[in-house]
Amino acid sequence: MCGIVGYIGMRQAGDILLDGLEKLEYRGYDSSGIAVMEGGAICLVKAVGRLSELKSRLNGNGPAGTLGIGHTRWATHGKPSDENSHPHAGNTDRFAVVHNGIIENYGRLKSRLIEEGHVFRSETDTEVLPHLLEDSYDGDFLQAVRKTVSQLEGSYAFAAISSDNPQEIIAVRKDSPLVAGIGDGEIFLASDIPAVLKYTRSIMIFEDGEMARITPEGVEVYNEDGARMDKDIQQIDWDIEAAEKGGFPHFMIKEIFEQPQAVRKTLAGRISGTRVSLNLDWSTDEARAINKVAVIACGTACYAGMVGRSIFEQLLRIPVSVDVASEFRYMNPIVDEQTLALVISQSGETADTLAGLREAKARGARVVAITNVVGSSIAREADQVLYTQAGPEIAVASTKAYVTQLVGIYLLALYLGVLRGSVTRELEAQILDGLEALPQAIEDVLDRAGEIIEMADRIKDKNNVFFIGRGVDHTASLEGALKLKEISYIHAEAYAAGELKHGTIALIEPGVPVISLATQGHLLDKMVSNIKEVKARGAEIYGFGFNEGREIREESDQFFQLPESLRILAPVVTVIPLQMLAYYVSVARGNDVDKPRNLAKSVTVE
Repeated sequence: MCGIVGYIGMRQAGDILLDGLEKLEYRGYDSSGIAVMEGGAICLVKAVGRLSELKSRLNGNGPAGTLGIGHTRWATHGKPSDENSHPHAGNTDRFAVVHNGIIENYGRLKSRLIEEGHVFRSETDTEVLPHLLEDSYDGDFLQAVRKTVSQLEGSYAFAAISSDNPQEIIAVRKDSPLVAGIGDGEIFLASDIPAVLKYTRSIMIFEDGEMARITPEGVEVYNEDGARMDKDIQQIDWDIEAAEKGGFPHFMIKEIFEQPQAVRKTLAGRISGTRVSLNLDWSTDEARAINKVAVIACGTACYAGMVGRSIFEQLLRIPVSVDVASEFRYMNPIVDEQTLALVISQSGETADTLAGLREAKARGARVVAITNVVGSSIAREADQVLYTQAGPEIAVASTKAYVTQLVGIYLLALYLGVLRGSVTRELEAQILDGLEALPQAIEDVLDRAGEIIEMADRIKDKNNVFFIGRGVDHTASLEGALKLKEISYIHAEAYAAGELKHGTIALIEPGVPVISLATQGHLLDKMVSNIKEVKARGAEIYGFGFNEGREIREESDQFFQLPESLRILAPVVTVIPLQMLAYYVSVARGNDVDKPRNLAKSVTVE
């Protein structure tokens, strides 16, 4: 998730681009850059690091011109660096492009272009765009963009400028957001509304497949077939702070609602037909030599790893250990050359997890990292990396990072399972179909927020909440309990339902809420018995399950029916309403949802 800005009009573009990038820095902050049309030529200035680094490089003396584009980057292809920063130009510097999203087929396009003599300067997928424009250009800028788009696979929004067309910006949207702000003799372009609200509240929102030719006189919009179309202009009355959150009251709920798109981006380019396609370069012999998986992580990432244990053992049929990273290196772990160390971290900078990675590597393990940040310490030190593509996560309580970590775990387990021969092609295709259906299932849950708000209202004044489940439902419930306790400050604990009789049931008293997860058909009868045990002692039952859980529904004070999904993928679907429950309980209690007390987003000390 990156930020795009553009300007054409009468003012100095550089100042407006920097101001817009500042409003969009929450979308990406590992590098930034601008391209301004100066004297008929494109002048690029780029800098790795926060936006302040770009401002320092410009030092108030940037290129002069009234047309330009800018970008703040969240790296996906290539580490954060000056070379990988946007905007990107081709061989001739005739075109410059800024881009948000992923060009899935960039590898094939890049290989072809190199064979034709193009020279690339970066590691990014974006750089194929200006080279394709050079290849396609015959004097018609709009047509060159159209020819370029016809060759692309993936999700993207991009804006392009051309020194041959110094009064035009061409912009395209497919899956990634893009808006135009309409002023008097000037047009503003951005990934998100906050970047333009300072200048205009007249906003044109582009839809998927639309292409825009932007000049000082206005915006011409074309559909996928190239036909000119009319677009409405909306008047925005949000304040700027609300606009940064996309109209949501908090970043956490915004990020919860971003999860369908985050899952789509994490899957993008990693499924080819009915086959999983990961760029990890394992041989069959290497995969079969692994006799143990050691998961190393902290907090929410560790709970993702606990779900992963169930998935790996089911699909790979080898033992899996899950250790809190802060304990791992002090326990003299049993790790060797036949161990796969799976290291999970949203930031890629978690100090304990990084130390665990180094310990595993020192003992000979092969390290695969699942992380969200390109160029992070964990990404650099791991042998191989699977990036989650969740984009920046602002709220302290992790939501979309956790869900995309789960998706990454499923993809990795399938990839290795196929190599080892423990996953059949039929099972691979079935699970991949289920993964591709997850975004819609998540959207179905999000559409029913009212049910969760009702549940939250009944729980908000409680002092204790317990979560129970069996099998993978128990591991999923650990994350639900963590979310509730860390932002609502209600004491919450998750227990394996079969352990209730071994002491835990002593905590059950009249009126205590018990969140009961029951998604695994072969365990439903057992779960019904456990629910009856706590209900007999006065507990309030809040059940979560699929349609088959009729008895769970009957025993529940309130039941949330999950959208039909592949049962092995249930932890992804189940956690969405649990995230929402934690959020709405916290709001009802008047807490600072995005910045819960005593917590930090990235824990970089031991």
